[in-house]
Amino acid sequence: MLLRPLGVPGSGSRPDRSCPATRSVHRSVLTGPAVPVRTGVRLAVDVGSVRVGVARSDPGGVLATPLTVLASGPEAKNELAKLATEADAIEVIVGLPTSLSGREGAAAAGARKFAVDLAGRLAPIPVRLVDERFTTTEAHGALRRGGKDSRARRQVVDAAAAAVLLQAALDAERATGRPAGQPVTRGASA
Repeated sequence: MLLRPLGVPGSGSRPDRSCPATRSVHRSVLTGPAVPVRTGVRLAVDVGSVRVGVARSDPGGVLATPLTVLASGPEAKNELAKLATEADAIEVIVGLPTSLSGREGAAAAGARKFAVDLAGRLAPIPVRLVDERFTTTEAHGALRRGGKDSRARRQVVDAAAAAVLLQAALDAERATGRPAGQPVTRGASA
């Protein structure tokens, strides 16, 4: 199943120009040819209080797909480190949940802490924080359109949201020629 990030033609939504990732995607759609992206597998993580969704890109950095859902907790970081090593990932993207106005709350602080801890475990694989506004909403919509009922969606929505996040990051990199988001420095305070 192909999940399109918010604001991409055919996603059934209008672009949110306040979100940096979708602003870049919208600009690339309007201005023409895409910039080549770095090759290599990327993982994306949608951190929740109960579950952690994980998505993976193809080695060409073109398409994101849901990979798995892990239980939240310390073991999730160990499993992510194992997945990143097995995939020979060039980076891991962690979703940064912000409000519509761009403000960060408790969930964003938790995602930042998770990203810093993960960066310490994954070094030298870089970890980046990317704005994840609307990823879960978009994932629910795509799964609903795919015929999943609410109970079935609950089991996979976090991985689908991670795929939406990763696709937006890939599209932003293609539009700008730069990796999306902000790098996480291991050991930095959250």
